[in-house]
Amino acid sequence: MTILVTGATGTVGRRVVEQLLERGEHVRALTRDPERAEFPAGVEVVGGDLEDPASLAPALRGATGLHLITFGGALFAPLETADEILALAEEAGVRRVTVLHGGGETPMETAVRASDFAWTVVMPVEFMANALEWAPGIRSEGVVREPFVDRLSAMVHESDIGAVAAVALTEDGHGGQEYLVTGPQALTVRDKTTAIGAARGADVELVELTEEQALETWRGQGMPEDVIAFLIDVYRDTPPEGRTVLDTVEKVTGRPARSFAQWAEEHAHAFRAEASPDLRDCTAEAGSP
Repeated sequence: MTILVTGATGTVGRRVVEQLLERGEHVRALTRDPERAEFPAGVEVVGGDLEDPASLAPALRGATGLHLITFGGALFAPLETADEILALAEEAGVRRVTVLHGGGETPMETAVRASDFAWTVVMPVEFMANALEWAPGIRSEGVVREPFVDRLSAMVHESDIGAVAAVALTEDGHGGQEYLVTGPQALTVRDKTTAIGAARGADVELVELTEEQALETWRGQGMPEDVIAFLIDVYRDTPPEGRTVLDTVEKVTGRPARSFAQWAEEHAHAFRAEASPDLRDCTAEAGSP
């Protein structure tokens, strides 16, 4: 089978590619800039832009599976090209489609749900990779500064998100399903900084900010007001789905979800002062799909 993965250079997209490769599938990775994309051997890298559906026609040729994201462009605006993309996918003979939930109702997800494909919506909670946002402060000072440090998150390893999508794209029985994907534990910020400290071999100091201090910090970083409002809302009172552990990963893939301690070990060098430039650059990808 040939499976086309869109958003292939993002935090989750790369893991979908990786997990499909592990299953022995022929993977076609879509990117706006093939010359700069770096993928393992065996991945077919193709150019295309979800905001320009016609550019996807060659990439879809011969594909039986399609992984979609719901946003496009540099600013991650909701895609308005869903109908054209799905029509091309149907014409190409695609049978199975997964779509990465974008945090709310979007035209792409709505169109996928209404389609005749064997579709699966993959709905991850907070990515473990979001902890990479702390890497600069940990490297330079050994400190994390956050508000609401006792908030709980059932954050999920990106590879587990990719694994769930890979199963849905390659096996029957997942059509019409919506999978809420979590990690194996609900963790506080304290738990996460402790795990990072153990992985990097040096303690991490946790400084709790007041809500006012957090607002001042984020505004000073140029964060948009709507994003700030969202963070305050979910940090102050995390929705139940964000802090409730589910066994989705094990049910779908047949193995337990990866722990945050495992994730921290895999990324330990990103939190050490001697981190290479490449590892330091990985923080830029933490929030992308």
